[in-house]
Amino acid sequence: MDSFKMQILGILNEDCRTPLETIAVMTGKSLQEVAAAMDEMEEEKVILHYLPVINWEKTDRERVEAMIEVSVTPQRDMGFDAVARRIYQFDEVKSLYLMSGSYDLLVQVEAANLKQLAFFVSEKLSPLDTVTGTRSSFVLKRYKQDGVIFVGDNTDQRMAVSP
Repeated sequence: MDSFKMQILGILNEDCRTPLETIAVMTGKSLQEVAAAMDEMEEEKVILHYLPVINWEKTDRERVEAMIEVSVTPQRDMGFDAVARRIYQFDEVKSLYLMSGSYDLLVQVEAANLKQLAFFVSEKLSPLDTVTGTRSSFVLKRYKQDGVIFVGDNTDQRMAVSP
């Protein structure tokens, strides 16, 4: 991937709402070149989704979030991919990672309440024939996500640049 596309990805990673015009100025390219590069990256599945970082604690939305460490037996000739594919199909699963260490998969799940989350673990996840064990940890407070700080002074600390 060329440096121009990498610049675009860096800008979008900081703020996915950055206007194309601003990206063009920041990269020194034309609006059409930026739009074409972004279209290419979307078609190539490099850019999959534009997603805001939301502080749900400042809303009325009730939810319970947990990180579940899952130990599994990989399926023959498919490894962990087939197991992961089964797990990420559940609506409660927000993120799923293959890990190294003492467990195989890390599953980030979300439910409306503790009862629904417990139902997910006991009735959907644990009964899978490839799952050999789970360990759940509940998110109590979010301090930082995707580089965004949720607590304290979150103002831009960069120094102003003047000519």
